[in-house]
Amino acid sequence: MFSASLVPGAFYWARSSKHFGGDLTIVQVSTVFGEDPDYWALALIGTDEHAMPVDFEIICPAELPAQRPYKIQHAAE
Repeated sequence: MFSASLVPGAFYWARSSKHFGGDLTIVQVSTVFGEDPDYWALALIGTDEHAMPVDFEIICPAELPAQRPYKIQHAAE
């Protein structure tokens, strides 16, 4: 999946040899560095870090549970 097809704020299953030892993880598309797609990053869930989308193989979108309400807490909170 190319970064052009990513959606800001969306969650994806992804894998990277540079992060999490190559294990499958969930990342969120972040616009913290700018709204233009050239500045998007991937928020690494469970950390306060961001990574470049090209560092990851995006597997597929990650679906949020259908049960509401749910709260997504970021590492900085």
